[in-house]
Amino acid sequence: MELAIAIIIFIILPYVGLWKLFEKAGQAGWQAIIPIYNIYIMIKLSGRPFWWMILLIIPGINLLILIGVTIDFIKSFGKFSLREQAAGVILAFIYLPKWGFDKETKYIGLSASPGFKEKHQKALKKSTTREWTEAIIFAVVAATLIRTFFIEAYTIPTPSMESSLLVGDFLFVSKVNYGPRTPMTPVAFPFAHHTMPLIGTKAYLDAIKLPYYRLPGLSDVKKGDVVVFNYPMEADSPFSRPVDKRENYIKRCQGTPGDTLSLVNAQVYINGKAAVMPVNGEATYIVTTDGNPINPQIATDLHLSDLEQISNTDIKMNMTAQAAATLKTYTNVKAVKLDIQPKGVFDPQIFPFDPRYKWNVDNYGPIIIPKKGWTVKLDSLTFPFYRRAIEVYEGNKLEVSGNDILVNGKKATSYTFKMNYYWMMGDNRHNSADSRYWGFVPEDHIVGKALFIWMSWDDNASFASRIRWGRLFRGIN
Repeated sequence: MELAIAIIIFIILPYVGLWKLFEKAGQAGWQAIIPIYNIYIMIKLSGRPFWWMILLIIPGINLLILIGVTIDFIKSFGKFSLREQAAGVILAFIYLPKWGFDKETKYIGLSASPGFKEKHQKALKKSTTREWTEAIIFAVVAATLIRTFFIEAYTIPTPSMESSLLVGDFLFVSKVNYGPRTPMTPVAFPFAHHTMPLIGTKAYLDAIKLPYYRLPGLSDVKKGDVVVFNYPMEADSPFSRPVDKRENYIKRCQGTPGDTLSLVNAQVYINGKAAVMPVNGEATYIVTTDGNPINPQIATDLHLSDLEQISNTDIKMNMTAQAAATLKTYTNVKAVKLDIQPKGVFDPQIFPFDPRYKWNVDNYGPIIIPKKGWTVKLDSLTFPFYRRAIEVYEGNKLEVSGNDILVNGKKATSYTFKMNYYWMMGDNRHNSADSRYWGFVPEDHIVGKALFIWMSWDDNASFASRIRWGRLFRGIN
């Protein structure tokens, strides 16, 4: 339901408005719903030069240019006031349809063309310098507000979510679904997350910090949601970054506050019940052949990756369950089985990094995910699980003195959590650094919900085939 509401707000309503405005300007309405091409038409209808399209590929600059194009486009329909321009950019889902269906709103000409300003001088009443200055300031402020409180673009950089999400997928992440998180580090350079481009210095001032607060949202984080969040381990040295300046990660929520989670032979169990496996999730398999190699075209078609020859007949590789089932049908393939770490084998890289708990990526737990208001007994068995949450995420001073645990200098036998926590895992189960490696994700680290793919780019394909057209505007399940 939340996804449907977000799609209506952020896609359908603005495009309906653009369709009607394009028609008012003498263009075919369908041009408004073609990605990239619609921006070209808006530039054309505003009178800006074609080379502005080139600026759209420059990160950071592209958002400013897009807002500038939108403002020019709005001016072309006689919307000259700052209030109208702010409404058209920030509340496009309301005002673009409103103006599109408003009989009084008409296309009045190329807003950026010579003679337009003179023709509408009385309405504009601004020098060119002032107009550009105000436009730049407004674009920065509007873009910041949109990214902070409404929606933000995100790029998939790693294969940890394949094949649900592919490297090169460009997503829109909704801040509205879980409620926008107000800035915790308010003094920062616009559009730079934590590091300044080129010079590599901090892009924020960490001397000024605000407490965590989240505005009301459409829903809570649910099991199965694909969530963008700040990487919790960057609280540590050498980064020691504020919460909202930690690197953005994207994973699927497997466990919510209060859940008991475990993995048995790579199957996730929540409160004793098997969780639904991601349809397009990947895992590592051992494929046994008759000695003949796998056809490279088959490997491409089935999206087989990380192929490693481990014997004359055995190949280790990553693939989906559907690909594994298909691969079994080939005559030169004798067996296909999951490469699972056996129960009872201790992996020192796995949270909580304690040899008393012989856990690994495939056989793990059970572990209880902390919930706000939940009181846990503190002893030598529970302390490894919850120490980091109590000390790092909730800001308490922890000490161990003999058999005693001290919280803020006082002996404690229990602790009541102040925040909710989540368990995040990648769909590419054997190629994902996730909660199995670093534990819980606190609620103040949650950025937003991944909504849909608006562009997908394959760097490994030929230039003509790099856009994955079939993935454009695909919802994320």
